[in-house]
Amino acid sequence: MAMINQTDRAIKIIAILRQASKNMVKPATVSLIERYGRNPYLILVGCLLSLRTKDSVSLPAALRLFEHAITPRLMVSLPLNTIMELIYPVGFYRKKATLLHTISQKLIQNFGGNVPHTKEELLSLPGVGQKTANLVLSQGFNIPAICVDTHVHRIANRLGLVQSTRPQETEEQLKKILPQEYWSEFNTLLVMWGQNICTPRSPHCSTCPIFSLCPKKGVTHSR
Repeated sequence: MAMINQTDRAIKIIAILRQASKNMVKPATVSLIERYGRNPYLILVGCLLSLRTKDSVSLPAALRLFEHAITPRLMVSLPLNTIMELIYPVGFYRKKATLLHTISQKLIQNFGGNVPHTKEELLSLPGVGQKTANLVLSQGFNIPAICVDTHVHRIANRLGLVQSTRPQETEEQLKKILPQEYWSEFNTLLVMWGQNICTPRSPHCSTCPIFSLCPKKGVTHSR
């Protein structure tokens, strides 16, 4: 593999993935934006529903819920049992229904019913971690942030862009090599790639258009 610096290699990878992923199913967050626009509250709720749940399950659940509640005040007006019924069968749907009530109440009490637009304030909300906070910042407010989920963490390491064992380390290392203009897009591209090509087990290396740019670190079996 030709020696080029990490920033140039990352930008080249992004350019290839943009073209190669055009016909792939978009992540749930992108689908929500296409339907509702950049609504930070709906993106926050959609992200919480997607935790430990496939997009194919969490997105329909979010859409069912949003037919009844698209603001914190509407959410707290719904009985918990109704929220549970609407979001079932997402993982941990009982806990998530309670969490949506609690977060919505916190937003009303502490932020006037609005989702805050700083990482510190987002992290102050119950159930919101680094990944969720960064996704809301980048997709809800168009503020540069790198959302590191399981796909970004896995693929960034396989590509040799980072050497990390924890998502937070991956985020910090990616920030050093990726210009800010690519931060928000990086998650979307790698989620699609991770769901379709660079799968956790036996990735499809033989048909991957970034094969020549990838050292395939940690890959023991591929297709």
